[in-house]
Amino acid sequence: MSAVLDFSIFPLDKGDSLSEYVARAVRIIKESGLPYVFSPMSTSVEGEWDEVMALVTRCKDALAKDCHRIHVVIRVDLRDGPSGRLQSKVRAVEEKL
Repeated sequence: MSAVLDFSIFPLDKGDSLSEYVARAVRIIKESGLPYVFSPMSTSVEGEWDEVMALVTRCKDALAKDCHRIHVVIRVDLRDGPSGRLQSKVRAVEEKL
C-alpha cells in the first residue's frame, strides 16, 4: 500500500527560532530519496508504510540527540494504486478550480 505521510516535527524546548532543528529533519527527508514536498507548516512524503514511518523515526532520533521534548504531528493517506500522488492530488483539485 502506498502512503502519503504529512508530518511536522520540532522541539518544544529550544525557544522561538526552530529552523535549525526543522532543517535537520528536512535534510534527513531529502537524503532518503523519497518524494517529498516541504511547506511552511509540514512536510509530505510518499512511499510505502514502513519507509515513511522509518523516516519519521530517523527524524525523531536526530532531534532527540539534543532535544528533550519533541512535538510530532502525523497524518497518513494509505491507498492501493500508483505512486506520484504528491503531485496528482494537487493537480486534481487545481483542475476543478
